[in-house]
Amino acid sequence: MRRKREEESSGLNVWRSYSDMMAGVLLLFVLIMCVSLFQAQVSYEDSIRERDEKLFLQEEYTRQIVEQQNVVDDQKAQLSDQQDQISSQDELLIAQKKQLDELAAQLAAQQQQLDEQSVTLANQQTALDEKTLQLTTQQQRIDNIIGVKADVIEALRQEFADNSINVVIDETNGALVLDSSVLFDYNATELTEEGRQVLGSVLPIYCSVLMQDEYFPYLAEIIIDGYTDSSGGYAYNLQLSQQRSLAVADYLLNLSSGFLSEENQANLREHLTVNGHSSSNLVLDANGQEDADASRRVEVKFRLKDEEMIEELRALLDS
Repeated sequence: MRRKREEESSGLNVWRSYSDMMAGVLLLFVLIMCVSLFQAQVSYEDSIRERDEKLFLQEEYTRQIVEQQNVVDDQKAQLSDQQDQISSQDELLIAQKKQLDELAAQLAAQQQQLDEQSVTLANQQTALDEKTLQLTTQQQRIDNIIGVKADVIEALRQEFADNSINVVIDETNGALVLDSSVLFDYNATELTEEGRQVLGSVLPIYCSVLMQDEYFPYLAEIIIDGYTDSSGGYAYNLQLSQQRSLAVADYLLNLSSGFLSEENQANLREHLTVNGHSSSNLVLDANGQEDADASRRVEVKFRLKDEEMIEELRALLDS
């Protein structure tokens, strides 16, 4: 019995040992599970943290990428605007180049016109210079002629004054006016004695001055003009005035041997001109009426060389 009890007690101890062992194993298993769970929890949290970090980094990268994309989009937009501006500027440059080409063509045409005008102006300037030179030369001749004429008129007046002869010398043409009533009887063509005396005192002085060396080279003519009043016919008065001027000229030629050398007598004959004007140039009084006595006259005057040209040039310059 005792043995049976010992056997039962021994069997119970075995089961207790087994139970203890199983409890130990179970505890160990629980511990292992706990450790495993703890490690799993730690790993899970690490994974979660790592995932969160990765998600944060991904979001940060995404944000940066979005920002960069926005920057790129802005730059693309700017580039597109710049491209549009460049295209517009290209079109503008093309239009401006076209305008510049047109302006260049216009300038070339204008330059050609200017060149042609320059040639024309140069030719005109050359012609103008030539004409200016001609005018200057002619002006000098005019001044010389005018100066000589004034000198001759002054010399005539001075010579008559020195000889105490009271005559009137026209200041414009140097004419010496002689009264026909003193030189001729009414309707006569022969000189009166008084007329011869008058001519003998004035003609030598008048002609001697003109024959002086300083004036004679400019002398073109010594002119004797006869005039009548309006009474009688024109043809009769023309013949009368012509014969009277011829009578004065003939007397002068006969008289010239007494005061001129043979050479100057020949010069006198060569330069002497006689005209009859009838009643074509009447003398009028202050009331505009004919002065018959003054109209019947003989004028002795002179003309210098180129004097007609001077009058034409003077009229041209005046106009």
